[in-house]
Amino acid sequence: MARRQRKAPTPAAPKKPTPAAKGPAAPPSPVAAAGPARKKRPSPELLHTAEHQALLGVQERHLEGHAMAGREVLPRESGKSAERTRIDDAIRNVVETYVTEDEKLLQGAWHADDFTRTDPWRVLRIQGEFIEGFDKLANVGKAVTVFGSARTSPDDPQYQAAEMMGGLLAEHGFATITGAGPGIMEAANKGAKLAGGRSIGCNIELPFEQGSNPYVDTLVNFRYFFVRKTMFIKYSVAFVIFPGGFGTLDELFEAVTLIQTGKISQFPVVLFGRAYWAGLMRWLGSKVAGEKKISPGDLDLMFLTDDPEEAVEFIAAAHAAQLKATRKTERQEKSAHNEAERR
Repeated sequence: MARRQRKAPTPAAPKKPTPAAKGPAAPPSPVAAAGPARKKRPSPELLHTAEHQALLGVQERHLEGHAMAGREVLPRESGKSAERTRIDDAIRNVVETYVTEDEKLLQGAWHADDFTRTDPWRVLRIQGEFIEGFDKLANVGKAVTVFGSARTSPDDPQYQAAEMMGGLLAEHGFATITGAGPGIMEAANKGAKLAGGRSIGCNIELPFEQGSNPYVDTLVNFRYFFVRKTMFIKYSVAFVIFPGGFGTLDELFEAVTLIQTGKISQFPVVLFGRAYWAGLMRWLGSKVAGEKKISPGDLDLMFLTDDPEEAVEFIAAAHAAQLKATRKTERQEKSAHNEAERR
């Protein structure tokens, strides 16, 4: 079949971001007076400041991503969020208004008997969250999860490439799964929806109101990151990783680790944007593989490209190979079972 000619996204002049709504002011940095040249000494105060500023940064990126797409999602503190996701507070301490379930799970117990009073209930809630995810996504079929920055405007070439990616995946019969946020996630969901494909969003509860993009057909809300990450892996046949931050890197290395340890196979991990990922790949090759922390062949677990069509063709070929291997295994198991019965 002749390869369809598609016009690649043309770089656009960078657009000045729309100012995003601000969250609470960060505490003053204990090292601000030291100047940029002086090395920051580790301290509890510095750690507290860094954690607070990191959370504000995540909030700012989500708000800015929605703002650049023309939507207003106000901070939770304003009390009038334009797109509020209901957060279940059935077993919460009502005083802990903005404490997420993940945070409560990962915090140390304040009292010796807290475990006996809270964690058994939390296990049931985690179990229920797995069941809800399995129930809503059981009929997805083949899907590809697309990751990337929430702070990517619609006129950014990466946004346009992600939108094209979602459309191409739909044309090849793949559903598109994202984290349901703005930016790259929105672009992939939009491309899938406009092409008539299935568009899925797996949202996560955060301390601020992040909202989901309007191009999601099937939305699943999660309280726990590890449950959500399980859904990404379980219901995907491939990951496409666009430029992004810690969350994007987390999903990238989670997938590569599962492949490396044999937990999943024939699972393409596509790094989209050669220029963005080049430095990481050079460091992995020279430092990590050079010191034999990984095998040289481990770098081949990731495929770099700047072409959405090339990425989707690679994913489709890998999925076909996976189906072929699965059918072969099933035939071998059936043959062994029949042989055992004859004996």
